[in-house]
Amino acid sequence: MIHMPVASLLALAAVLFCIGLYGALTKRNLIMVLVSIEMMLSAVNINLVTFSRLGAAPNLTGQVFALFSITVAAAEIAVGFALVLAFFRLRKSTEVKDADSQKK
Repeated sequence: MIHMPVASLLALAAVLFCIGLYGALTKRNLIMVLVSIEMMLSAVNINLVTFSRLGAAPNLTGQVFALFSITVAAAEIAVGFALVLAFFRLRKSTEVKDADSQKK
């Protein structure tokens, strides 16, 4: 088993989360926003697994939560891409500014 320092894993998760947050808040393309959200979910999974190793009695709770999170993320990305595809067919654009439902 490879033993990595906890600080390195938490720093990696923080960097990934910050990059994902920046992408979700600044990108104009809906697909890039979805990818940024997936990056933030990956950072959360790294934190879950890292914290499950800590403590007097390390257990698998964090890994189980990470597995459920990965499952939900896969479903979220499938539904998200289906919505983006339907939006593109309707509006011929994947820009966030065009996602206003009142616009014709």
